[in-house]
Amino acid sequence: MTDATSGDGTRAGSTAQPAGGAKGPDELRQQIERTRSQLGDTVEELAGKADVKGRAKVRAADLRDKAGAMTVQLRSSAAQAGHTVQGKAHRAGHAVQDKAGQAGHAVQEKAGQAGHAVQGKAGRAGHTVERRVPGRARGVVRVGLDHPRAVLVAGAAAGALVAAGVLRRRHHGRC
Repeated sequence: MTDATSGDGTRAGSTAQPAGGAKGPDELRQQIERTRSQLGDTVEELAGKADVKGRAKVRAADLRDKAGAMTVQLRSSAAQAGHTVQGKAHRAGHAVQDKAGQAGHAVQEKAGQAGHAVQGKAGRAGHTVERRVPGRARGVVRVGLDHPRAVLVAGAAAGALVAAGVLRRRHHGRC
């Protein structure tokens, strides 16, 4: 029986090493340990890639973290925008208040001028009436000029009586 040789130059069934292989049993054991370690690492990598559920959990955790960060950023942006709007509204309110105050002062000034004008005309009219009124009535006119509110109240009362009389006549004339 002849020994068959393989393509790498070693004999089948013999303990001879291929060229470039381990030179002794200790070196062979070291090569086997390295190969086992590399094979274990490769198996772990493949197992990790095959673990779809685990990879999905990791991805979900990453997305939650990103969403949390975006939420914080959006809240910060919204708060900043709110402060900006609040400041603008505050300034606008002050501007409106200033304009209203200026308008109020202008109206008040115009009313004061009109009041002074009316008062002056009433005084001149009173003096004219006083000069034309006979002697006995002059005292009454002077009292009226000294107490214009009483004269206004009396005039309003007289006007109310006249209006009541006119309304009464109209009412009785229709019935």
